[in-house]
Amino acid sequence: MNEPAPASSTLPLLSAVDIRRLAEELGIRPTKSRGQNFVIDGNTIRRIVSAAGVTPGEHVLEVGPGLGSLTLGLVDVASHVTAIEIEDAFAQRLPATIEEFRPGRSADLTVIHSDALKVDGVEGEPTALVANLPYNVAVPVLLHLLATVPSLKHGLVMVQDEVADRLVAGPGSRTYGVPSVKAAWYSSARKAGVIGKNVFWPAPQIHSGLVHFERREPPRTDVERRDVFRVIDAAFAQRRKTLRAALAGWAGSAAAAEEALVVAGVDPQARGEALDVAAFAAIAAARAAALQ
Repeated sequence: MNEPAPASSTLPLLSAVDIRRLAEELGIRPTKSRGQNFVIDGNTIRRIVSAAGVTPGEHVLEVGPGLGSLTLGLVDVASHVTAIEIEDAFAQRLPATIEEFRPGRSADLTVIHSDALKVDGVEGEPTALVANLPYNVAVPVLLHLLATVPSLKHGLVMVQDEVADRLVAGPGSRTYGVPSVKAAWYSSARKAGVIGKNVFWPAPQIHSGLVHFERREPPRTDVERRDVFRVIDAAFAQRRKTLRAALAGWAGSAAAAEEALVVAGVDPQARGEALDVAAFAAIAAARAAALQ
C-alpha cells in the first residue's frame, strides 16, 4: 500500500474542465432526481477534507463519489477509501480516475456498487465518514450508516444548508426535530461551515452546509433503539400538540402516555421539541416497564 500524501498536499484535484470531460465521456448529465451536484473547485475539496479531520492511516468511507472530486482529496490523506456508488457508470469509472490523477493509488480504493441504504456493513472497519450526500436521501443515509457501520468514529457530511441546521439543532430550537434527535442518539454534531452554490456543477438553488460529528455512546436504556425512535417519530408527527396528546396513539391512550411521561420525569404538557434524546429514551423505557 502506498503512503498517502500529507494533508497539505497541493496535488491537482478535478477542475471544472476535468469534471465536464469525464461527464461527457460517460454521457452523463447531472439529474435532480439523484441530487447530483459535482464540486468543481479544488479549494473547496481541500476545505472539506481538512474540516473532516482525517488522519494518516485512517480508512475513510465515502458515499456518492460521483466523478471522484472528493475521492481524490480523501485518497491524499487516508490510507484507504471505500466509496459506495449507486450509478453504474460512476462506479466503473472511479478507479481509472484515481489511477489517472494519482498513479499507483487505485489499489487503495474500494468501490461498493450499491445503494448506500442497502449496505449493511463495510469491510475493513472504516473509522471516518466523509461525503457529499445527495439532498433527497442525506438524513436516511447518514442514520443508516451510523447504525450499520459501528466502526465509524467521526466524520463530516455536506448536505443542504437547512438540513445541516436540523442535524445540529438542540432542544428548544425551531429547527430541532426528528433528524436532530436521531442523530444525537449516535453522535454529537456541530456545523463546520457553509459552502456556496458556485463551486458546484450544476449550481444548486441553495447553499450547502458542513456537519462534523463525533461518535458517542447512546443514552443508557433497557429498550432497543427502534423503540426509542418510535417515540421520537410519534412526538414530532404532531409537534404542536403536548406530549400527552402526541404520544396517545403510540402508548395506546392519552392516560397511558401521561403515565409513561410522569415515570420518565417529563412534563406531560411539554412538547417534543423541548426534550433531548435521553428523555425520549426514558419515555420508551417507562412504557416498556409498564407493559411487563
